[in-house]
Amino acid sequence: MLPMTGGISRWLGGAISVARRSGSALWRFEARLKGAQCEGGVIFWGRPLISLAPDSILSLGRNVQLASALRSNPLGCFQPCVLRTLAPQARLVMEANSGASGAVLCAGLSVEIGEGTLIGSGAMILDNDFHILTDGGWREEMRSNARAIRIGREVFIGARAIILKGVTIGDRATIGAGAVVTRNVPANCVAAGNPASVRSTRSAVG
Repeated sequence: MLPMTGGISRWLGGAISVARRSGSALWRFEARLKGAQCEGGVIFWGRPLISLAPDSILSLGRNVQLASALRSNPLGCFQPCVLRTLAPQARLVMEANSGASGAVLCAGLSVEIGEGTLIGSGAMILDNDFHILTDGGWREEMRSNARAIRIGREVFIGARAIILKGVTIGDRATIGAGAVVTRNVPANCVAAGNPASVRSTRSAVG
């Protein structure tokens, strides 16, 4: 009886996975309706949260994958991917073969994710402070205090890491889980901690 139960469970899991992938076309259509540019092969595992400010750019390159469904990542996605451009002229670009799981990417100015880069479950990449203190108290402000973020090719960003405004991360760097990155990280380096610091350098591959 147990093997049969296990077989049914595997079959059901496979069927749900197929259904989830089939829904990708619907979420691509919705993203395009909202103004996102999606090249060929973009896959949505579950429905992301996508919004674009007027006259801004959100571009998903060839074979980008966004995992938003609870079971679409081995760690489980506690939230969908969130991709937002927050001000006119803002740019949010994910280049070919990059991917994210339950991650938040918000651009008031510019966020660029390089080809082949992977963004772990619950990571956040934010190029602005979202608020500014004025004589009248706090008010929303996504542009004036924004500084561009550039993440290179084949970078790995660990789960729950936070990349803050003005940061550049070099090709093939690794950002540890839970790191808070406030400064640039050179290529082929491993950075971890809060605030993140470079802990080691690894040899370039290829």
